[in-house]
Amino acid sequence: MKKNIALLLGGDSAEAVISEQSASQVLQHLDVALYEVYPITIKGTSWTYTCNDTTIDVDKSDFSVTVAGRRIHFDCAVPVIHGTPGEDGRLQAYFELMHVPYTTCGVLASSLTFNKHACKTYLNSLGILFPKGKLIRKGEKVDATELCAILGLPCFIKPNNGGSSFGVTKIKSSNELAPALEAAFAEDAYEVLVEEFIEGTEITCGLVKLDGQVIVFPITEIVSKKEFFDVEAKYEAGMSDEITPARISESLCADCETLSIAIYKYLDCRGIVRIDYIIRDGRLYFLEVNTVPGMSAASIIPKQVNVMGLLSIKDLYTNLIDEAIERVGER
Repeated sequence: MKKNIALLLGGDSAEAVISEQSASQVLQHLDVALYEVYPITIKGTSWTYTCNDTTIDVDKSDFSVTVAGRRIHFDCAVPVIHGTPGEDGRLQAYFELMHVPYTTCGVLASSLTFNKHACKTYLNSLGILFPKGKLIRKGEKVDATELCAILGLPCFIKPNNGGSSFGVTKIKSSNELAPALEAAFAEDAYEVLVEEFIEGTEITCGLVKLDGQVIVFPITEIVSKKEFFDVEAKYEAGMSDEITPARISESLCADCETLSIAIYKYLDCRGIVRIDYIIRDGRLYFLEVNTVPGMSAASIIPKQVNVMGLLSIKDLYTNLIDEAIERVGER
């Protein structure tokens, strides 16, 4: 009998449009011989499944839908929601309460990594290098001249909780700080991170744990044709070069793989994760962890999986679903 799979998309951030693109691709890779897939769109308290132009509400009391008089419960959830509530632990907490298997990181890892400042603070004990930064909370007074003197110019202003470079600005003078903060607070209403600019090579490392073993995908080098790897550079064709494998030395590649595995294990990650770095003077500077990385046609992880050639994306998701179901069954 086929398993019922809830494919979750949408969300409450600017990343919803990216989530929809990711879900469209993941849907094509889920094995139709094994699964009946139900795309569930989440927007605030509205959780819906659309069937034959009919919109059906999800019963959140037991995570089910009723289609043509038949009540359907889900054997596993596959979240592809970037941003809140799919990447910050909220959705994961719901599934834990409902005892529904899911394919992403757990509650703690999701919520911790989504908060860039908290994640760096937590990882500090590993001796990892980070860009210097300052957390600014809503309503806090900021001396632009002093802050820019401490962190240097140019520097980045970014939502502390957010992704896909929405609300991120690279400023070159202290006069640009105020509008940059406003743009960042539009994405994260409570906290903004001001971070030093590190000139170097940007790379990203994808990982997944299968059968208890952490597998590292080929590392990707990112060469943006914009000021930085912003939304346009990420999702507009021709605005960046994403080179896999990255053009870095074997020793640096090994260092990145070792560090990424250490971070993955230290945070107790599950599922597919992507970790971003900047290389300066042969040293790795940690930027952030993405626990629900993009899976659209333009996204990096699918390209890394294809270059690796160890398994197909279809097999990858089959393994993730099987392990998620097995994990809940062991409780």
